[in-house]
Amino acid sequence: PHTSPHIAGAGRLAGARLMSPMHEGIGMTSQRTRERLIRRLGQEGIRNRRVLESMRNTPRHLFVDEALASRAYEDTALPIGQGQTISQPYIVARMTEALLAAGPLENVLEVGTGSGYQTAVLAPLVRRVYTTERIKVLLDQARRRLQALKIRNVITKHADGTIGLPEYAPFDGILVAAAPEGIPLALVEQLRPGGRMVLPIGDRDEQALVRVVRTNEGYVHEMLERVSFVPLLGGVC
Repeated sequence: PHTSPHIAGAGRLAGARLMSPMHEGIGMTSQRTRERLIRRLGQEGIRNRRVLESMRNTPRHLFVDEALASRAYEDTALPIGQGQTISQPYIVARMTEALLAAGPLENVLEVGTGSGYQTAVLAPLVRRVYTTERIKVLLDQARRRLQALKIRNVITKHADGTIGLPEYAPFDGILVAAAPEGIPLALVEQLRPGGRMVLPIGDRDEQALVRVVRTNEGYVHEMLERVSFVPLLGGVC
């Protein structure tokens, strides 16, 4: 069963990212440590300045367990419980940049809220984010984090992401944070013509990051690079 959508805050655009002392952190969660990560992302090929600025302003240490906070600004995936991970910062930046490459987006669907980190990075860059998560305990945690950061343009929903959110379609963009074995047509059909989707596809042994563009006749796609994600699963729990 699907629950009602939950709006993080209220209002049209994301609020200013004002960092309280708790959010600033010390030591490994400091601004200096974040800056090292941003420089590394630039060296690895991330060029979109708005994406880099959003990564800089998003306190990743708040999206992982306290015991892992000292590793939050390493360029690596980390466990978040329930068999899920928070994606490597490079992958978050790469997917966001690929989604925005053809210009600004209004309404974006994210499949797989997870910790909420990708959601928080994406929110300042688009008008509205609709995000679905099948695991309720993860979604509840993500909602609390987004509210604490005063991110006001996100609608969260406990739902089966494999079927998208047809009631809010069409979307200008879709970002999928888990890997189906092939391109899911149910999600392609929720893109407006010209809209694009960025997602990993493949099995556990071999996956590729793909950008899909909806056309009047169907869709076209391009392979971006090799990746490794958890599989996209249906149902809710």
